[in-house]
Amino acid sequence: MKTAIILGATGLVGSQLLPLLLKDDEISKVRVLGRRSCGVTHDKIEEIIIDFDQPEDWAATVVGDVLFCAFGTTLKKAGSKEAQYKIDYHYQYLVARLAAENGVLDCVLVSSPGASPDSRIFYSRMKGELDRDISKLGFDRFIIIQPSVLEGDRPENRGGERIGIVLAKALQWIPGIRKYRPISGEKVAKSMIVAYKSDFPFQIIIYGLEELHKLSKSF
Repeated sequence: MKTAIILGATGLVGSQLLPLLLKDDEISKVRVLGRRSCGVTHDKIEEIIIDFDQPEDWAATVVGDVLFCAFGTTLKKAGSKEAQYKIDYHYQYLVARLAAENGVLDCVLVSSPGASPDSRIFYSRMKGELDRDISKLGFDRFIIIQPSVLEGDRPENRGGERIGIVLAKALQWIPGIRKYRPISGEKVAKSMIVAYKSDFPFQIIIYGLEELHKLSKSF
């Protein structure tokens, strides 16, 4: 019986991941870290409302067997690149570092296709830097999930993202574009669990879009 930690349980992927973990017989506790309540009550849930800028108040609570990171925001919602970087990079890295220091063995991170610390694109560079730096924390296994455009119901209105989904669906059969076709938050959540439970001989492994579709089918 294991304890899973979720960062980002109110987002598109995290909100799909939470109920799957609650139904999982191998998971005895789900520790939810967030700035606001996930709105779910369950015997397995231990919810911890945190202020990311005051880690001394909650650092000791980041304990368990596996950390699932599905946290992030958009540039529009954050208001600036600096604010988005603080949320998407600094806050996630902080939680991952504390988890590693507290003995959490595995980390499963939702990243992005094309993530690279050398990218000229701000978002891809930010995600690449996060992938790189978490990989140095010493987790027994670090699983990087790289979905394409995420499809599903969100609590907030993201008009630009909806347009992107429509375009991606329309263009998905064009050579070179198919790898960017949308994937549902539910499929990503399922693939995260399957990937975590899979045996592989590598400390770090990256799953791209095609592999995520296959993993979700085996859930």
